[in-house]
Amino acid sequence: MSKVQDMEIPSKAAGDVETGMAPAAAAAAPLYPKMTEDPRLRWMFIRKVYAIIAVQFTFTAGVASIISFVRPIPKFLLSNTSASWGVFFALLLLPLLALWPMLRYRERHPINLVLLAIYTLCVSLSIGVACVTVSGRVVLQAVILAAAVVIGLTLYTFWAARRGRDFAFLFPFLFACLLVLLVYCIMQIFLPLSSVASTIYACVASIVFSGFIIFDTDKLIKRHAYNEYLYAAISLYMDMINLFMSLLTFSSCH
Repeated sequence: MSKVQDMEIPSKAAGDVETGMAPAAAAAAPLYPKMTEDPRLRWMFIRKVYAIIAVQFTFTAGVASIISFVRPIPKFLLSNTSASWGVFFALLLLPLLALWPMLRYRERHPINLVLLAIYTLCVSLSIGVACVTVSGRVVLQAVILAAAVVIGLTLYTFWAARRGRDFAFLFPFLFACLLVLLVYCIMQIFLPLSSVASTIYACVASIVFSGFIIFDTDKLIKRHAYNEYLYAAISLYMDMINLFMSLLTFSSCH
């Protein structure tokens, strides 16, 4: 497993190729003020995390596409039978069941990679099930909106960190909002609310998970240890997935 002491600092020549800067410039380009670690090590960690997220989203898109476009699957899921409802709720609950072992063994290689693959599969199945309940146009709108928000917030967080801004203060507020959203979801299961209430929920959830993207990106830049690459990847992956689901709900309400 990658640890700080196990990671080799790239040579000056490698630093030139990867960063496109002279060795002195590469070493003198901290990601945030008063940065004490080598920026090249942090960039290696950041690239590793985003590479994992890219693989996860590629897999998720493939699984969701299969569920959406292989006609017998959406036909069964939308058949409104007891079997289809059972499969529907089982697929929605699978990510919660797979999350605990993923977090429990996230630092135990290679089982952590196996559990990450299982967890990503479970999330992908849930995304596919959610997508078959709405039109393709709504899914496309949610994908475009989510991609724009994620890219914009990521660039903003890197820019803000370089200027000394810190977003650790967001956590208590985001955690409280997350509890409210969870209670609302439970209420929605037993006491379905109107489309207006669903729209309000989607708007609030979009704002909350946008805040989580900023908070977790800030942690990625400043606070995560080098052996926490899976935890960092899972956090950002779920932030982006939840943002997409919130935007999907919002788009489907109109």
